[in-house]
Parts: sequence; C-alpha cells; structure tokens
Amino acid sequence: MVRPKKSLGQHFLTDQSIAKKIVDSLTVETGNLIEIGPGKGILSQYLLQNKKRNTWYIETDEESVNYLKLTYPKIKQTLIKADFLRHNLKEIFGEEKFTIIGNFPYNISSQIFFKTLEHKNQVDEVIGMIQKEVAERLASPPGSKKYGILSVLLQAYYKIEYLFTVNEGVFFPPPKVKSAVIRLSRNNVISIGCNDNDFKAVVKTGFNQRRKTLRNALKSFTFKQSEEITHLLTKRAEQLSVADFVFLTKNVIE
Repeated sequence: MVRPKKSLGQHFLTDQSIAKKIVDSLTVETGNLIEIGPGKGILSQYLLQNKKRNTWYIETDEESVNYLKLTYPKIKQTLIKADFLRHNLKEIFGEEKFTIIGNFPYNISSQIFFKTLEHKNQVDEVIGMIQKEVAERLASPPGSKKYGILSVLLQAYYKIEYLFTVNEGVFFPPPKVKSAVIRLSRNNVISIGCNDNDFKAVVKTGFNQRRKTLRNALKSFTFKQSEEITHLLTKRAEQLSVADFVFLTKNVIE
C-alpha cells in the first residue's frame, strides 16, 4: 500500500469499508459533485463508480495529483490542482447546484463550512469526515455546551446529522483524536429574513463571551425595546435557537 505523506493537517483514511460507507452516505445520486482533497483516491475510487454524477476533484498537493492521474486516468479531465478555499467555484459550476464530499483536513474544516455557507444556495448536500469534537459541535442543539457559532450559522440553512464515529487506527498517520462523518442537507430556507453578515456578527459576538448573558455580550449592539428582546438578553448565547438569533438581528437598531 502506498503511504501518502501528511499535508495540511490531513490524516489519510486507509480502511476501504469506511471509505465505501462515507460515499454511500450521499443521498444525491445525480448532478454535480466535488471531492475536497482526494489524496490517494480512497473515496474517489467509489465515486468513479457512479456514472450519473458529474464529479470533480480538487487537490492542492502535487504528489497526490500526479498519483491520482496515474492510478485513476478517468479523473484527469475533472481533477483540479488548487486550494479549495481560494478557488472560484463559479468557474466549475457557474450557478448550478453541487454536492461536496471529502475527508476534510482538521485545520481547515471550519473554513470549508464557512465557504459552504457562501455558496449555500448552490450546495445541496455535504458529506464530510472531520474531527469528532467539531462534528458534535455542528450537530448540537441549543442548550448544549458544544453548541456554538458554526452550529447556529449552519443550522440556519442545513439539517445536520452526525452519522458515525471513525476511530484513530484507520488513518495514516493516526490522529490523536477520533473522527466523525456528518451530513449537511439543505433545508427549504431561502432567506432567514435579515442580512447574513449582520446575523453572523450578532452570533459571533454573542458566543465570543458565552459565559456572559447576552445583555453584556452584545453591548456593542442597540436593540429595539420589547418584552421578548428583554427576555432573550437575559440568556446566554448557547440557550438561543437559530430563530432567536434571527429575531435579535432583525431588531438591531442601525
């Protein structure tokens, strides 16, 4: 077995049964798909079996790109050597919808989800293997200590499912923590009814001082006066639902 070199915080999956299980977690059978960081192609080999999808592969490591071209010649036409976070996805998909899959490098997984949000009206599904702690955080409901900024921002537009845990021994090199696979499925929300940047600002500011009540954490914002606003500001950020944060944002006085 070829031992890939570690790069970008990547731990490469070596277990074929888990690779197939990840690919089988896709519910979207047709249309556009992009795999982030295919590495040595452990997921790619199964993605290639579906002829109904238009599948693209984006990889920043030159050694992996060369390996993929030699091992899976069919990938050549849709393999892009680039950094997913910097690449203009409109160049690939235009305004068409697409699905994302990948064993995401731990150190950029949050950034991948932020980029997903930038394309939320095109990204209908995401299957990602990430650090277990991060997966739990994203899928956590209000009231949980793990519930945080990305939980709120993503849950505004996606249903998030924690699918299964992946142990350390099936990677090379083995990480020091467990991993997990999650699925993001686009909900029917086209607009949350307020400016996304304002919403993000309120959520981030609220969680930046999560031990404080929102009255103290959101001192930099001025809100319209109402009983509901007063009640919400007595709570901590982790106690608010997505709808609560949207309501607060709508009632910010510019």
